[in-house]
Amino acid sequence: MLSKLEGILSRYDKLTELLSDQATLSDMAEWKKLSKERADMEETVEKYLEYKNADKQRTDDEELLKTETDPEMRELLAEDILSLKKRLETITEELKILLLPKDPNDDKNVILEIRAGAGGEEAALFAYELYRMYVKFAERNRWKTEEIDSNNTELGGIKEVTFSVSGRDVYSKLKFESGVHRVQRVPETESQGRIHTSTATVAVLPEVEDIEVNIEEKDLIIETCRSSGAGGQHINKTESCIRMVHIPTGIVVNCQDERSQIKNREKAMRVMKSRLYDYYNTRYQNEYSQNRKNQVGTGDRSEKIRTYNFPQDRVTDHRIGKTVHNLENFIMGDIGEMIEALQIADREAKLSGVEE
Repeated sequence: MLSKLEGILSRYDKLTELLSDQATLSDMAEWKKLSKERADMEETVEKYLEYKNADKQRTDDEELLKTETDPEMRELLAEDILSLKKRLETITEELKILLLPKDPNDDKNVILEIRAGAGGEEAALFAYELYRMYVKFAERNRWKTEEIDSNNTELGGIKEVTFSVSGRDVYSKLKFESGVHRVQRVPETESQGRIHTSTATVAVLPEVEDIEVNIEEKDLIIETCRSSGAGGQHINKTESCIRMVHIPTGIVVNCQDERSQIKNREKAMRVMKSRLYDYYNTRYQNEYSQNRKNQVGTGDRSEKIRTYNFPQDRVTDHRIGKTVHNLENFIMGDIGEMIEALQIADREAKLSGVEE
């Protein structure tokens, strides 16, 4: 581990030198690239320097202890050495975490898709509540959300909705939300007071750059149609809705959020790129599924990940066995505790895999 850290420190110093070089300063693209690489190393380097300083102080104290004859000074040195050893153990564990391979998508924005599953109108209402939950959570984190496409029901539910979430560390916090979410409660339409179980599916897709996904024009079918739903006189008069089909994979994207056909096309292309990235990435991961055994969840759309039980006022995540109460606050966006627990569980599983 220490040799790896020395390599990182050496590269960090080299990057510091390059960033002040006139040749780098004259090439903004290269400067940004190197600057990001250096920023990604900074926390690890600072922690390693803290380790080196503590280790040097421990070594110095041990050398002094060999020659010190005063009993009081020997006692102080022994206490200091013990304290430094404990500190070094703590820093070592922190460094292990910092050295874990970083998910390259963690700092990306996401395209988030929610679809009503089993349960009819109750499932559609639950899908809407999940949509609102993520929007509220985004507001708490000062992220920006933008609806791309939605299919609403007459009773206020959502058959499906696609929206983007942009901001700092969005994917790193939302990536474990992919899967089947289950709700257990008495629907308002239920006269017998019986508890029903309904589901909704959530997909979290990292938003990708143009260079990451290459889409050939010949592989796309792009159609225009009239928008549907609420919207006054504009609806059914302007063909602003975009339907985009990727022929090789059969992936279909619809977008009718904007009145401008051009804007809808741009949004549809963003979603298409993210879906294609997810499609090919999932195929690759399935081929090497053994490499994913230590992850909290596979991200499989069919995996039941969480239950929202209203009669018992609880939310349970089945992957880590964690239950939180006060479901009312949770469904209104207070999901930070659960997300942090998922991140910790994933990190511990990866650490366990490294140690094995």
